[in-house]
Amino acid sequence: MSFLRTVLNDSVVIHPPGFYIIGFQTFPFITVYFIFLAFVYVVTLLFNILLIYIITSNRSLHTPKFLAVVNLAVIDITLNTSTIPSMIKIFLFKDNFIPFNLCFVQMYVYYAFVSLESFALAILAYDRLIAICFPLRQNSINTLRSMSCIVGLTSSFALGINAFAVGIMTRLSFCGSLNVFSYFCDYAPVFRLACNDNTLHWSMASSLSVLVLGGPFTFIFLSYVSILVTVFRMKSLDNRVKALATCVEHLILVAVYYIPLFTIFTVEFYLWHIDPEQCLLSLSLASCIPPCVNPIVYSLKTKEIKTRALILIRKHKSGIDQQRRKY
Repeated sequence: MSFLRTVLNDSVVIHPPGFYIIGFQTFPFITVYFIFLAFVYVVTLLFNILLIYIITSNRSLHTPKFLAVVNLAVIDITLNTSTIPSMIKIFLFKDNFIPFNLCFVQMYVYYAFVSLESFALAILAYDRLIAICFPLRQNSINTLRSMSCIVGLTSSFALGINAFAVGIMTRLSFCGSLNVFSYFCDYAPVFRLACNDNTLHWSMASSLSVLVLGGPFTFIFLSYVSILVTVFRMKSLDNRVKALATCVEHLILVAVYYIPLFTIFTVEFYLWHIDPEQCLLSLSLASCIPPCVNPIVYSLKTKEIKTRALILIRKHKSGIDQQRRKY
């Protein structure tokens, strides 16, 4: 196997042709798990595409809230596309080699869209905050233009900071093992293989985790503190219930995304003897399930989307009935 040697700042940097993904090597019934992931991926595509179609094809849904929902749906599709197809190729078809450049592309796409998922949930919290705490000024504060700017700024930030984090990986030399213990080209397992100093990468990984998970979660938490204070100041019980009911779908999404991640990291931090294969399985589930669940929750819990979806199904049914009558 030939290694590419380049000179960077008067030092030789060794880049291998690629890496070998070796997670789930000893896990029993792994084939069943990846068949399940294939099902998860199909559901992710179908429901998110349906959600995007319903919102984009109905002018009445062209509001700041549903712009944020479409943003989340696009992120969900991209996030699961970055990992599940390659996982099926690696572990079902036993082709676990990934070229060097493709490894870093996958790493960038995955972490950029994990960051965007976290920011998208914070944007939806912002929408609920404005709607409940400033109802009279909602239409002037939370406009399509302002929501587009928020989505654009958070996207630029997440894409930019992850480009820097992955870009500095090219300064590492890989002259030893090329086996990545993960289910994809993961940031930490890859830089641990480097044979030169990776202190900067450890710092970057820690900072990014706090920034893209802790930052949005703190904003969501403070938003709901403000929402609860506003709700409990309302005199009418009906108004309180209606206000809180509009937050249910978002709170489910936040719970589905953050609780598994925080649980895994807490258990791994305090219980060092946790089985690495089980930790890997938990992380893959925590990564792949939210993009599948998000559109289902919004479709079932949001009245406007549920109504439009039923109309679409009835139109499709009547079209099939007409075709049958012709034949």
